[in-house]
Amino acid sequence: MQRFLALFALTLGGFAIGITEFATMGVLPDIASDMLHGYEADPQRVIAQAGTIISLYALGVVIGAPVIAILCVRMSLTTLARWALVVLGAANLASALMPTFELVSAFRFVSGLPHGIYLGVAALLSAKTLGPGNMGKGIAISMIGLTTANVVGVPSSTMLGQAFGWRWVYGVVAALFALALLLVVLCVEKLPGNPERTARGEIRALGNYRVWLMIGTLAVGSGGFFAVYSYIADVTTREVGLGPEVVPWVTATLGLGMVIGNFLGGVLADRHLNRAAIFGLTLAVAVFIAYSLFAGSPIRLFVFAFLVSASTMMFGPAVQARLIRVANGADLLGASMNHAASNMANSLGAWLGGLVIAAGLGYLAPGWVGALLAAAGLVLMLVSIGLERRDKARSLDTGGMPVV
Repeated sequence: MQRFLALFALTLGGFAIGITEFATMGVLPDIASDMLHGYEADPQRVIAQAGTIISLYALGVVIGAPVIAILCVRMSLTTLARWALVVLGAANLASALMPTFELVSAFRFVSGLPHGIYLGVAALLSAKTLGPGNMGKGIAISMIGLTTANVVGVPSSTMLGQAFGWRWVYGVVAALFALALLLVVLCVEKLPGNPERTARGEIRALGNYRVWLMIGTLAVGSGGFFAVYSYIADVTTREVGLGPEVVPWVTATLGLGMVIGNFLGGVLADRHLNRAAIFGLTLAVAVFIAYSLFAGSPIRLFVFAFLVSASTMMFGPAVQARLIRVANGADLLGASMNHAASNMANSLGAWLGGLVIAAGLGYLAPGWVGALLAAAGLVLMLVSIGLERRDKARSLDTGGMPVV
C-alpha cells in the first residue's frame, strides 16, 4: 500500500503536467480568438501565431531540464520533486491571470522549466520503488499520469475552457499541482541526496555523443506527434467539418492511444530496448503517412488519432531507457533530458506543423511532417545501434578496454 500511494502521488504530478502541456492545444483557437487580432479574417495565420505559445512552453522544458539537473545534482530527489511542483503550480496560476498574450506566453515558458526535471525525478523514484531491472516500467509508470491526462484531463479541460474560458484550464491545473505537492510530501519517502555527485560530472555526460544521438532520436522522432496534436482542434472542425464539441472526444482518443502505447512500450523496452525502439519508429512512419492520406472523415479521424499517439508512445520508453543507460551514471541528467528532448519535439512539431498549414497545404499536412520526422528518428536510432556495436567490437579487440 505504501508503494502504491507513493507511485500514485508521483503520477498525479504527471497528470497535471499532461493537462498543462496538452490542454493548450485543445483550447488554442479560444486563446487565438481572445488574445490576438484578425482571427476571423485569417484563422490559419492567427492559429499559427498562437501556436508559438506551445513552442515557448516546450522551450522552457528544453532549457530547464539540463540546467536544473546540473545545479541540483546533489539534492534529494524527493526534495527536488517538491520544489518542481511548487514552481509548476505558481506559474500555471500566473498563466491564468495575465492580461496579455505576451505575459501569458512568458509564464507558459516559466511553467515549462520544471517540467522535465519533475518527470525525470518521478521516473527515477518509480524505478527505485519497483526494484532493479524495471527502468522501462518505471519510465512508463512516471508517464501514466501524463498519458491518462490525455484521456480524462485534457478533454475535460477543453470542455471547461470552451464553456467558461481558457483561463479556467490553467487555474484548475494550478490546484492539481497543489494537491500533488501535498500528496508527495505525505506519501513519498524522503531520500537523501548524493554529496559525491558534482555538476562537472553531469556536464561531462553532455560530451558523450551516445547521449546526443538518443536526444536527437527523441527530439526528431517524436516531433510528428506534436505537429499533428497541436492543430487537432482545427483538423476536427475545419478539415473534417465536426463541431467544436467533438474536439474533446478526439483528444481523448489521442490520450487513449498514448496510454496503451506507453504501457506496451514499457513492457517491450524491458525485454529488448533496441528492437522496441526500431519497431515503434517504423510503425510511426507508416501511421503518419496513412493519417495524411485517409484521416479526412470522422471515423477515420478517430482511428488515426489513436494510432498516431499509440505508435509514438510505443518507442518512447525504449529510447528514454537507452538514454539513461548511455548517460553513464548521470541518471538525473539522462532522465530529465528525456523530457527536454520530447519538448524539443513539441517545439519543432508545432512550428513545422504551423508552417505547412500557413503555406496553404491543408490541416492534414502536418502528418507528412510527422512521417519525415519519424523516419529521421529511425535513421538516428539505427546509427546509434551501429556505433554501439562498433565500439563493443573495438573493445574486444583491445582486450576489453572501453572505447570512448
